[in-house]
Amino acid sequence: MDVTLEKAEGIGITVRAPPSKSYTHRALITAALGEGTSILEHPLDATDTAITAGALAQLGIRIDRDGENLRVTGSGGALDCPGNTELGMGDSGTSFRLLTSVALLCRNPVVLTGSARMRERPVGGLVTALNAIGGRIRYLGSPGFPPILIDGELAGGTVSVESSVSSQFASSLLLAAPCARSVVEVEIPPGAVSLAYLDVTADVMASFGVKVQRDGYRRFQVIPARYRARTYRIEGDYSSASYFFAMAAACGGRATVENLVPASVQGDRCLLEALAEMGCRVGSSGDAVTVESDGRLEGIERDMSASPDIVQTLCMVAARAVSPSRFTGISHLQFKESDRIRAVLGIIRTLGGDATCEQDAIIIRPAHLHGGIVDAGNDHRTAMSAAVLGLAVGGVTITGAECVSKSFPDFWKILHEVGLV
Repeated sequence: MDVTLEKAEGIGITVRAPPSKSYTHRALITAALGEGTSILEHPLDATDTAITAGALAQLGIRIDRDGENLRVTGSGGALDCPGNTELGMGDSGTSFRLLTSVALLCRNPVVLTGSARMRERPVGGLVTALNAIGGRIRYLGSPGFPPILIDGELAGGTVSVESSVSSQFASSLLLAAPCARSVVEVEIPPGAVSLAYLDVTADVMASFGVKVQRDGYRRFQVIPARYRARTYRIEGDYSSASYFFAMAAACGGRATVENLVPASVQGDRCLLEALAEMGCRVGSSGDAVTVESDGRLEGIERDMSASPDIVQTLCMVAARAVSPSRFTGISHLQFKESDRIRAVLGIIRTLGGDATCEQDAIIIRPAHLHGGIVDAGNDHRTAMSAAVLGLAVGGVTITGAECVSKSFPDFWKILHEVGLV
């Protein structure tokens, strides 16, 4: 599917944020491991979250749809999965990583596999940690990469989880830790990225009755316990909302996004701080957050290691600024659904911009932009971030635009409804 974007100036839109992908994945898992039946209200219905739900069903969890809600019958932490179970994770790195530790709770070995791109995404940090506390996980292909055979048990103990590629390694272990035989202590060495997602993990675990003891982002402790079933409403997604805020910044005008928690622990909320630093006005009222801009943007310097999912979006805004921007802490972006560093450089350069990569930084300088054709590269965040710059420049066609279904199936529909597509 191709989408062509014409130039939009002085936009004025009000939209509703979809449910959070990060919260939906984690709530599905905690409910599945809990005692009793949980109701997940308004979970995200997208390709990635469907992969997690489907995999849990293969592991013996009953998940029923009830209108816009999901009814999850918990296992009490003991997964009765059949022998020869193979979980195909497609392109969902979140599903693969979070469910690796969960699969260790099965009484039979489980194989986790995925797409060709998934087999290029490292999981060694997680496998090494799990094997140190009872796992007998082995690689079925290249060492350090999927597919993997998961065997052994989650015995518990103290373990260091290398997290320079993704904090999902630590989140995976934490989510399964209440079901371990003994106390689990997770240590995070220096150089970890995406740390704000550990706040989301701890938040969901606490909501289902398991409190994580922690020393900042250095050490986490989980005592064996049972998740308690409950009715749980999934909050709105700041990652998805970021594209609309960025459109107001890059095109000039106003964007209001409803269904957000203003004080959310979601790390991507920091986009609002970045946009304010660039010259936008940011405000909130109830569950609505508004960004306004007169279209004049100043370049900024910012460490993005904690919020990788908004790097592409912020880079598109920076391409419209009147002074250079520099974003550091981005090297791990090469291990996402695509090499997102290459994607950023490709989009901006294709549209006439000036973007370079130096060690662990992307530098974007002012340049005259023009239309062109952008290939989304089967990466949902590449497609949606390209839409930001496409609307600001005009005459931009995004090919393979249907990949937004991975996290935000209604993205193009919403843009059409507000008159931007």
